Amino acid sequence: MVGTRFPGVLAASLLAALVATAVAVRAAAAFPLLAENTPNDRGQSVSLSWTSPTPPPARWILLRRQSGGAFAPIDTLEGTVHSFTDESEDKKGVQDGVAYQYQLLADPPNPALNSDVSSAATPGPEWVDTAKMNVLVVLLLFFAVLFYYINQAHRGVRWKFRTIPGLIAIEEAIGRATEMGKGVLYIPGVQDIDDIQTIASMIILANVARMTAKYETRLSVPTNAPAVYTVADEVVKSSYQDVGRADAYQTDMVRYVTTEQFAYVAAVNGMMLRERPAANLLLGAFFAESLLLAETGHSIGAIQIAGTANVHQMPFLVVACDYTLIGEEYFAASALLSNEALLLGSLKAADVVKLIMIVLILCGCLLMSFGHPLVAEWFATQ
Repeated sequence: MVGTRFPGVLAASLLAALVATAVAVRAAAAFPLLAENTPNDRGQSVSLSWTSPTPPPARWILLRRQSGGAFAPIDTLEGTVHSFTDESEDKKGVQDGVAYQYQLLADPPNPALNSDVSSAATPGPEWVDTAKMNVLVVLLLFFAVLFYYINQAHRGVRWKFRTIPGLIAIEEAIGRATEMGKGVLYIPGVQDIDDIQTIASMIILANVARMTAKYETRLSVPTNAPAVYTVADEVVKSSYQDVGRADAYQTDMVRYVTTEQFAYVAAVNGMMLRERPAANLLLGAFFAESLLLAETGHSIGAIQIAGTANVHQMPFLVVACDYTLIGEEYFAASALLSNEALLLGSLKAADVVKLIMIVLILCGCLLMSFGHPLVAEWFATQ
């Protein structure tokens, strides 16, 4: 327990007496004071520890000096404490690369209770935080599993994943739009192309565009950012070429609207009310505009399929849409539709690691119930 900082103004006679006594008298019963660079930190910190004599003094006055310099008081501590961390709080604190020595003086003065002068300790940052080795082990396990399954996927191995109803419903929604002679409105969210949800949306858009090209269904993709517009336009064009329908591609299928959030929403809602698409696909990152878009789509009778990883918007989409890809289902859908070995291997690896972690958690709970906290303590981090 750290006491109050040493007062800025101390009676000169008391301070002189304490320091003079410490230098002049070396008591036979002086106890060792251990000073060392604080482990697993970012530097600018020295850890002190000691075993106090019995009985201890009421207070300790902690002195510090640079090696070869003069001692100066830096703090007062309760007599019952056995450790202290000298951290740099300002320019007067310890600095990396500088050697420091310490000594404890009893207060009230008693030379028999003073500590030895500590050996020099030099603070500095640590390259490895050994207290977090468990994190390294888990990461190595994850990457080992990840690379294994990616390699298996490249070799042609395919796994069976849980059926996602919203993913199956995409083709049904496009088929319904085709039968009704209406279009499909694809809304890729309101984030830029550097957002992972927008990237996943582009992968799903490629699959949707191939379906609309095959069924000769009108596709509209309003975007809210120039980069998203560029990528989405290239994705749709390439998808139409992939199914041999390059002539059916139209330049106005993908449109850039605006980067302003609610101006974009107003424009998209206007498109819904004017064009009255039979299917609305809201797949991407959504925020406050999610319910505005979904309610407008519901009012025109469109079948709606939504997907987002923004947890705070899921309740609105679940209420207003026919199908919702919830959280990780959204990313899983992009991996399944892409049929890319890298994404499928990553998806399988994530499932396996989750299963391993669930088993470890259950084992930890069981061991804790019988008084063995080994697993729980190993996973604990500071």
